[in-house]
Amino acid sequence: MLRIAIVFALLLATPALAAPVESFASFLRNFEARAIAAGVSAETYRAATAGLTPDPDIPDLVETQPEFTTAVWDYLDKRVTTGRIERGRAAIERNRALFADVGTRTGVDPYVLGAIWGIETDYGAVLGNARLIRPIIRSLATLVHQRRGRLKQDEADFIAALQLLQINHMQASELVGSWAGAIGHLQVNPSNVIAHGSDGDGDGRIDLHHSLADALATSAKFLLDLGYRPGLDWGFEVDVPAGFDYLLATRDELRPASFFADRGVRRVKGRQFADLATPVFLYAPAGQGGPKFLMTANYLVLKGYNFSDSYALSVAHLADRLKGSGGFVHPWPRGTKFPNLNQRKAIQQALIDLGLYDGVVDGRIGPVSQAAYARFQAAQGEVADGFITLRSYEELAAATR
Repeated sequence: MLRIAIVFALLLATPALAAPVESFASFLRNFEARAIAAGVSAETYRAATAGLTPDPDIPDLVETQPEFTTAVWDYLDKRVTTGRIERGRAAIERNRALFADVGTRTGVDPYVLGAIWGIETDYGAVLGNARLIRPIIRSLATLVHQRRGRLKQDEADFIAALQLLQINHMQASELVGSWAGAIGHLQVNPSNVIAHGSDGDGDGRIDLHHSLADALATSAKFLLDLGYRPGLDWGFEVDVPAGFDYLLATRDELRPASFFADRGVRRVKGRQFADLATPVFLYAPAGQGGPKFLMTANYLVLKGYNFSDSYALSVAHLADRLKGSGGFVHPWPRGTKFPNLNQRKAIQQALIDLGLYDGVVDGRIGPVSQAAYARFQAAQGEVADGFITLRSYEELAAATR
């Protein structure tokens, strides 16, 4: 379970901006020694950073990441669309032999890889969009200079991107990706390209931007190295009985599916659990009033790829839809009102004041904040589903006056 523990550590990352401590030019001068110590030549570093200016779009892009500012159902609606499902089935069919080969060689579900491809780059369609795909040396240098909450990861990615320039004898303008530095069809960050990069087409190079074979092979290895278990589903939508103790909906430990089945949890549409010994956890992203799932360790692996639950659920659901499955059985509570950023910060501070939360106050509501709120709900005699809404803010404000 060590690799899954690493995934849990990733989930605690909080990518909010701090403040630069020096000018951008000074940062570039001072960072050179770090890069050289990591094996980047002075020649490579100076060529890549000569005349470099910060990307002015980065601060807004960090603060408005949709994974953290959008209701899960709105996030899903925009990513798992009829058009994307149809385009995905067609794209996989066009590359049938390639997907079959990577699935056979690695054991990773080809439809999971197809779903990541679809959500990350719309099956490669955005790779030629200069507004979205840009030289990543500038992006990563800006992120490190801005010192967002994942500074160590950004520093590692900046150095890894420089290493990729050096290894592949590239110019900085040729190494392109997202504003956060992710590269290629399935958007892998530079550190993970260095760690998991695979030559899927056998041409002796690893080119995630131009070679779908390399991109699929690299992401498959990445998922396997995170602990992906071949043949294991990501999870199952379930019915949860009235009176169920939602404090059991914790991802601190995975329990056998039989644990939940014994408490009345059933798969939807009368489906059966293939193996009641499968370790799972209960996930209720919209509380008791929305779809609920028993998630396996492979769902946590998807969160290792991108630590947002909305992202991981979108990949999981799109993979199923590409296979021909339908939508979720239970509807989302679409009329729910949510707190704004300042109110979310106030919620976290109130939970700290009540001795229920020891995380950071950043307004980014994730599993740790939700678990703390569930404990508050339990103390109030409410259903402890941890679903944080505008009412949660009002309730906590009253409790801490």
